[in-house]
Amino acid sequence: MAMFKKSDDDGRDLSSPPKIGQTRAVRSKNVSVIGPTLIIKGELSADEDLVIEGQIEGTIAHHKKNLTVGKEGRVKADIHASSVIIEGQLVGNIHSEGVVSLSRDSSVKGDIYCGRIVMEDGARFSGRIEMGEARKATVVKEPVSVESGAAAKISA
Repeated sequence: MAMFKKSDDDGRDLSSPPKIGQTRAVRSKNVSVIGPTLIIKGELSADEDLVIEGQIEGTIAHHKKNLTVGKEGRVKADIHASSVIIEGQLVGNIHSEGVVSLSRDSSVKGDIYCGRIVMEDGARFSGRIEMGEARKATVVKEPVSVESGAAAKISA
């Protein structure tokens, strides 16, 4: 028995093609891929995980799913996704409630708003990072006394 034999969850050998009558488990996870020859300008949204290897310019609204900009991906857009992995180039802001990962070959120019961030050694980043839940400042409408010197109350 080989020490590093590839097998799936059922223990079947994955190093050779399946034999007649033998099937491999099909992944149930839906993933769309934008290939390296595709160029898209405008708004992109999907309800499944997305891998971008092509060029995108505009906005990417992917709120509840995972987004990956692959090594060949060139994106000029603001990204809104559950989690984001950047392996290629991005010019734009990232908004994520989850984790944002920048690989060692990635290049990002823009601000990142996320719950967590992972940056590998060698990742190029220019911008600002804000971590944690997004807070919105609201103005409380209360009468303001001129003598007190207060202008307005702000609550987060």
